Amino acid sequence: MSALAFLTRRVGRRSLHWTDWLSYAYLAVGLLMMFGPVLWLLLSSFKTPAALATFPPSLLPYGQKQVSVPGEGAPKPVYRVRLPDGSQRELPEIRRIGLSATYVDPAQPEVPIRASIEGREPVREFRLATENYSDLAGKFRVGLYLWNSVFITLVATLLTLLFNSMAAFALSKYQFKGRAGVFGLILVTLMVPPAIVLVPNFLVINELGLLNSLWGVIWPAVATPTGVFLLRQYMLTIPDELLEAARMDHAGEWRIYWRIVLPLSAPALAVLAIFSVMWRWNDFLWPLIVLSKSEKFTLQLALNAFQGDLVTQWNYLLAMTVMTLLPITLVFAFLQKYITQGIASAGVK
Repeated sequence: MSALAFLTRRVGRRSLHWTDWLSYAYLAVGLLMMFGPVLWLLLSSFKTPAALATFPPSLLPYGQKQVSVPGEGAPKPVYRVRLPDGSQRELPEIRRIGLSATYVDPAQPEVPIRASIEGREPVREFRLATENYSDLAGKFRVGLYLWNSVFITLVATLLTLLFNSMAAFALSKYQFKGRAGVFGLILVTLMVPPAIVLVPNFLVINELGLLNSLWGVIWPAVATPTGVFLLRQYMLTIPDELLEAARMDHAGEWRIYWRIVLPLSAPALAVLAIFSVMWRWNDFLWPLIVLSKSEKFTLQLALNAFQGDLVTQWNYLLAMTVMTLLPITLVFAFLQKYITQGIASAGVK
């Protein structure tokens, strides 16, 4: 069934039933609540500082209209001006002295028009302030912060998949004394608030000399009880007969793990990869504790440092926020089909 046919299904055959109206209203409200703030953020990132300060605010990015005037250098702002004869015209301002400004008609630039600035209104038009993004590289080192975030996210995700899958393989396919106790101890750690282990983790990282190092951000969160639980539950669905047949063919345990178990666990690994990428990319507190040098900052820390005490350039801050959301959105869009499949399969033994 196509997506359009699924979304347009209804109870009533000829006309919409009241349950159809209720369902569509519920979906519309949910869609607005979920994507409304994201849409507002995206459109606001293309607004000029003056447009962001406009009250009441507008959804679409509007900027003051500017036109080129012969004999003048940069384009001039256009205002709706009330002239001394009582008429109103849209004219570009070429200079201003006190409460009086000089305007000019682009068709007749040699004839200056003088009028008071009282009562004039700026003429606004739809305008995308793309300079909010293009100027970021010149304002501060976006590329360096992006590389730090990408490096931490990719390396931590790969290590998380490796260590958690090895632990899950041992807990699901090996019979040894105390296996249930080890697994129970791992589950107990899920109830420990992350803030409690911040100080012990910091002391360990400090003793290892990993402060102000990207590896100091990566190592403490490599092994996660959530990942071990998810992968173990999925690996329990893999028939033990496959492993026994491989052992009869003289396959080693590492080869069984690498060539049989991991490929069959691809949906669960994809789910854990999505979770890991979201955890590492959006992490703020732990990098804030470990990293104090600006050249080691991630994008999240750079966003926090970019906000000044007295003046904040919100147009650049919003543009950088969109840049931080874009990678995680793309990852989720490409791998989201594995979420329900992996989680549903993990619960079937």
